[in-house]
Amino acid sequence: MEASNDYKDRMKVWEMIKDIRIAVMVTTDEEGQLRSRPMAAQQQEFDGSLWFFTSIQSGKIDELEGNPDVLLGYSEPSKQEYVSVNGKAVIVRDREKIKELWSEPLRVWFPKGPDDQEIALIKVTISSAEYWDAPSSTMLYAYGYVKARLTGERPKGGEHKVVNF
Repeated sequence: MEASNDYKDRMKVWEMIKDIRIAVMVTTDEEGQLRSRPMAAQQQEFDGSLWFFTSIQSGKIDELEGNPDVLLGYSEPSKQEYVSVNGKAVIVRDREKIKELWSEPLRVWFPKGPDDQEIALIKVTISSAEYWDAPSSTMLYAYGYVKARLTGERPKGGEHKVVNF
């Protein structure tokens, strides 16, 4: 599949993921094993990077310093939208950026607030993304099922695209 370099497709990726609260972040540990955990992106604006809060004591800090490649998985099953994001992560300890991205619900994990010296940010610069945007209507699904049963052919599954950033 040929990848798109189109700005409109990059913005479609952002539109699909911006309201999904939790992504699954996959990193590689020191033994080469894949590790995943839920993470919440923390920005309202998009410039090709995604930002996540973490503790500097977290094991993912060592994993990312050893191998900055990450995969972020997003899904919105009610809309039949799925996005896989590949990127490079860096650890950022910029106090001003932490304060800029801070929101009060983060206090659950960081009770000392944005001045807590244990807080770091993970900045993921996206290199590519792949999305699947399928029709979610029950009628469309029923039509697809009937078509498959009668013709033995799959219905058109919506839009699937690879996007370079």
